[in-house]
Amino acid sequence: MNNAVNDGGGAGVWSATGFRPGTKAGAGAGPGTGSPSGTPGGAGGDTRDGEIWSGCWVAERLGVELVGDEGLGELLGLALRRNPKRAHLLVSHVLGKHIPQSPAVVYGYGFALGLRVRDLLGEDEARRAVVLGYAETATGLGHSVADGVGLAPCLHSTRRPVDGVARAGGFEESHSHATSHLLLPENPGLLAGDGPLVLVDDEFSTGNTVLNTIRDLHERYPRDRYVIVALVDMRSAADLGRLDDFAREIGARVDLVTAASGTVRLPEGVLEKGQALVARYESEAEASASGVSGSAGPEGQAAPEAQEAPARPVLRVELGWPEGIPDGGRHGFTPEHRVRLEGALPAMAARIADALPSDARRVLVLGFEELMYAPLRLGVALEKLTDAEVRYSTTTRSPVLAVDDPGYAIRTRLVFPAHDNPADGPGDRYAYNVAGAGFDAVVAVVDSTADTPELHAPDGLLARLSAHTPSVLLAVVPSYAPARPSAEPPTESSTERPFMLPEPLRGPEFSSYAPDEVGWLLQDLSDTKLEAPTEEREEAIQSGGAHYAESLPVEYQPSDAYQELFHNALAVSATRIAQAVGVVTETVLAERSPRPVLVSLARAGTPVGVLMRRWAQHRHGIDLPHYAVSIVRGRGIDANALRWLAAHHDPADIVFVDGWTGKGAITRELAQAVEEFEASDGITGFDPEIAVLADPGSCVRTYGTREDFLIPSACLNSTVSGLISRTVLRADLVGEHDYHGAKFYRELAGADVSVAFLDAVSDRFDAVDEAVDAQVKELLSTDRSPTWEGWAAVERISEEYGIHDVNLVKPGVGEATRVLLRRVPWKILARAGAGADLDHVRLLAEQRGVPVEEVAELPYTCVGLIHPKYTRGATGADGKAVSV
Repeated sequence: MNNAVNDGGGAGVWSATGFRPGTKAGAGAGPGTGSPSGTPGGAGGDTRDGEIWSGCWVAERLGVELVGDEGLGELLGLALRRNPKRAHLLVSHVLGKHIPQSPAVVYGYGFALGLRVRDLLGEDEARRAVVLGYAETATGLGHSVADGVGLAPCLHSTRRPVDGVARAGGFEESHSHATSHLLLPENPGLLAGDGPLVLVDDEFSTGNTVLNTIRDLHERYPRDRYVIVALVDMRSAADLGRLDDFAREIGARVDLVTAASGTVRLPEGVLEKGQALVARYESEAEASASGVSGSAGPEGQAAPEAQEAPARPVLRVELGWPEGIPDGGRHGFTPEHRVRLEGALPAMAARIADALPSDARRVLVLGFEELMYAPLRLGVALEKLTDAEVRYSTTTRSPVLAVDDPGYAIRTRLVFPAHDNPADGPGDRYAYNVAGAGFDAVVAVVDSTADTPELHAPDGLLARLSAHTPSVLLAVVPSYAPARPSAEPPTESSTERPFMLPEPLRGPEFSSYAPDEVGWLLQDLSDTKLEAPTEEREEAIQSGGAHYAESLPVEYQPSDAYQELFHNALAVSATRIAQAVGVVTETVLAERSPRPVLVSLARAGTPVGVLMRRWAQHRHGIDLPHYAVSIVRGRGIDANALRWLAAHHDPADIVFVDGWTGKGAITRELAQAVEEFEASDGITGFDPEIAVLADPGSCVRTYGTREDFLIPSACLNSTVSGLISRTVLRADLVGEHDYHGAKFYRELAGADVSVAFLDAVSDRFDAVDEAVDAQVKELLSTDRSPTWEGWAAVERISEEYGIHDVNLVKPGVGEATRVLLRRVPWKILARAGAGADLDHVRLLAEQRGVPVEEVAELPYTCVGLIHPKYTRGATGADGKAVSV
């Protein structure tokens, strides 16, 4: 049920020509209009009173219109950002993120929305509620709403993983520039209750992020009621009915409370025009050697660079933050915490006021990314103590174009490096509308995790600020460390693990894939000699003297004829592969998770994982995380990789991906490895079932097809897999706390077809849309229980050919190809009448002197048999050496 909470109010259109009263178009009967009761008015202006609306610059150039409640233009302005999906950015005047605003106004909006939630729920239900805010923009807003509710604890999502704190959930934003959201409550029961869940974000537009969060949490902790709170409801007409449909789908009541509602009218071609504008102005900003970028004027000429004064000393203010009070809601913030903080705020604000210059008339309290609530409350308290004009805003990860024009919401931009050692690596951070705003003093408030050398560096935030204001004060809030992990206490062995496992390797430094296509949870062994002749490896493996994962085969260098076979096979099979990719991806989205985290088994699974990620972008516009991990037969999956995944994502969202099944050995290996990992680490939730492109062995339920056909990526080794070797696990190279290893064959770049393979398949996505829909519909209504008929066939072949070892029987086109490329083959069994799918197999077999035997009743297209009694030189069927 969508309970529209309305305050009444007029309607109108904000555009380049000014405000036009009239009937709201496109917004429908959206809930929540007007300013919240008792809240000070907005800070923005529009042309009703002769003021310039801070969205008219964008509106004039792109034809964008803001349509909705009369007060909407006071709440929102417009800016531009570099984004492939949406060029415009709604900039709130009352959020305290991009635009400095009175702390009382910012806090008042959130608090008033919380009062409305409390009235909506009633005191009994409000006492059972939990408030959840979204990082980074709604962390302070979520806290303020919780204060208005008065009786409920609050939590906010975070992009900062914390060692020892187990995840209670997480999600990603498809439109976001930043990394995954994590939910890390200190109390694991915080989200497990059945009372109302109040979800707070700065704007409710498509609703995807909020609804996906509800869906995810509802599966684990079902409840009867949800309340969505936002400053503005900006849904399009097409999205208005989704909330009611969603409530019916999950069988719960869903209410929406907002301060104003409307929508954005976008003319044809607005994205392309916006991108061109951004590119033009950003090129000027990037040419600047200063930390401030700005552009000005209706003609679009770059403004002169802001002249920075020499940096001044920074004064540190000791706040006297109360011991045991969290710095924010990253791990939960209770009503008891709130009471203690209220009592301490006047004294802390007084210490800041005493440190300010006596002549400071205009003061900015500047928070730090997710740390919005603490500086906001300090700002509110300071505003009460001093006669100075106090404003509040925070730094951000979000890159936004700055244009020095009164009709544009982001006038100036300070750029500085991240200073809290972020989990996703270094990068630029921003403070908007600070330079040139005439502040006599800036009070920078950070947590102790962010009080690093980078903060104090010559190009750091403090130096950037001191160049634009006479006085900079630094107030550090101690980063809250949970008293105990929210999972079971760590075992002795777990406390010995390193504080943080390395971040995934990415291209182009490791692999030829683009950095966003896959992150490799591997260690780089590129400088280590690992290759051994095939004959030596086979002898060592079969004699029991070595494991196949302790060395690498010499990379096969395909002949011109073989490369031509690959390209011909790709041209023929690309459409069939594209359809299988679509089918397996849609099945995963329908049955496993609406926001899956793809984890491919390196390396055969990795091209498939990249293609599945591309399909999700193509069909649904969502960016799925994708990682590659190592699994080794007889040794299991890389446990350190699982630990990293569990620390950054919900294990329930992890979907393991591979290229194909043969007899199902890896399927069984993964199931056993996950079971052992859960027993050793106490981390549960991983689903060991693999999603594959092809399942000829009938080993899994999630697949694109069960046909045994040629997947061209099986034809080659590293040159179709991002130039990455197969994985290595050797005791002298891989320690207890290391990921498994692999090599990056940079020297083979001239022969690399990895991206060409991906592009050839994804270019066929449009052509298979309808076929995918039809096949998925059929599959979802079909019993897909594994029959393991492939395993039975392998056992039969092993005995019939006198091998007596199923590990030497490799069924399927992909596995047979691997035998010819990496092992010492004995025979190839080919199904009678098999056609072009086996052209490359026949060529490889001919090159290695291996017979191809046609079999009438073979359940696979082909089967590769490894030589069962290998001795040095035995490469042919007769056990004698064959020249290649």
